Amino acid sequence: MLSVRDVHVSYGPIKVLKGVSLYVPEGSIVSLIGANGAGKTTMLNTISGLLSPSSGDIEFQNEAIHKLRPEQVVKKGVVQVPEGRKVFKNLSVFECLLMGGLIRKNKKEVLADIQKIYEIFPVLGQRRRQMAGTLSGGEQQMLAFGRALVAKPKMLLLDEPSMGLAPQIVDGVARFITKIRIQGVTVLLVEQNAELALSISDQAYVLETGKIAFSGQASILRENDQVKKTYLGI
Repeated sequence: MLSVRDVHVSYGPIKVLKGVSLYVPEGSIVSLIGANGAGKTTMLNTISGLLSPSSGDIEFQNEAIHKLRPEQVVKKGVVQVPEGRKVFKNLSVFECLLMGGLIRKNKKEVLADIQKIYEIFPVLGQRRRQMAGTLSGGEQQMLAFGRALVAKPKMLLLDEPSMGLAPQIVDGVARFITKIRIQGVTVLLVEQNAELALSISDQAYVLETGKIAFSGQASILRENDQVKKTYLGI
């Protein structure tokens, strides 16, 4: 579904991604793990069109997207949930969800889908008129998920969705990710919590200083001695 081939990305003279290749099959959860500064967020931002690769190709459903603008990538069905949620703090919960549907023409369907978000996350329905900035971290993460789903994604790019959340909320994030995969949404997950990522993923890639160091079935990587020592604290 998503194919990244030999992608290089630089910030000025600093090379961040150095020939990264990965593949995300349709209907799967694929995780990208690694230390801070390894280039994980840069990879997602490049797929989303926020950054342009200096070389390499990115295809989604056999169509090149690495030269598209971010809004064009979203229209293709690739939607990113950014690190830190980045909700519109001065908008209500309802208004934030509406923002997710800006690219869609049928506004009645958008409103219907927002009602579905309230069913998935009842607390958002209860607080629909509340300013997003007053929500807890976990509630803001729910709102970020909901906003992305209103855009009708075929693939979600999730950037550190568990960051800063209480353990019980992290468990809810994991359940949500597995649930949306069952509903037909493909997921590329960037996650500092390697144990969480590998426990719910089909395939995984380990990024080290801009290069893929390991890749394979997530269950097998969980048993890799180097991965256990470096990323799982075992």
